[in-house]
Amino acid sequence: MSMTADMLGASVLGAVHDYGDQALLLEFNRTTDVLAWTAAIRRADLLGVIDIVPASRTVLIKLAGPRYLAPTRQRLAKIQVGPDIAADLAAPAGGDVDVEIDVIYDGPDLDEVSRLTGLSTDQVIAAHTATPWRVGFGGFAPGFAYLVGGDPRLEVPRRAEPRTKVPVGSVGLAGEFSGIYPRESPGGWQLIGRTGEVLWDLDRERPALLTPGMTVRFRAVG
Repeated sequence: MSMTADMLGASVLGAVHDYGDQALLLEFNRTTDVLAWTAAIRRADLLGVIDIVPASRTVLIKLAGPRYLAPTRQRLAKIQVGPDIAADLAAPAGGDVDVEIDVIYDGPDLDEVSRLTGLSTDQVIAAHTATPWRVGFGGFAPGFAYLVGGDPRLEVPRRAEPRTKVPVGSVGLAGEFSGIYPRESPGGWQLIGRTGEVLWDLDRERPALLTPGMTVRFRAVG
């Protein structure tokens, strides 16, 4: 089951910590809460907020100066995550997505993912392609996007021994996330396929192919 409006609608503000004297760090128990609150804070357009950085379980709010710490805490306490925000973050209806990515599903960990999930390899591929994913946040390397909201049957642990080299374009799973390696690098994700899509290109108007909030569907080819 992918993210739904009901799952996101119950989101409440987590713990709030000072992060130095010019930022606040919000902690949550679920990535769905992170996404809902990131959207709500952006929509609130709070005075003094210069950047909002979501991660797996946290949201970092960077401020223009120390004098905004206390007022921002007060304003955060008044924000509510309404059903409109939850609906925006839920899986898209009708199959419409922002980006479709062709994948050859021949990854070296496909059989291991099959074993861990109890699904056949064909069922793993079907589960990965049937449900739209949403870009939750970026990190690790330029162009790398943590995709959330996929089929929960695909939740698998990282490899016990990370690889020293993961080829560019590798499509992987780790925990609740799916992702694509934008360049060759070490990594411990379970690799199920590969794509020729360019995730990061400085010559494009928007270098990152995938940015937070986008919806993504994988398509099996070849």
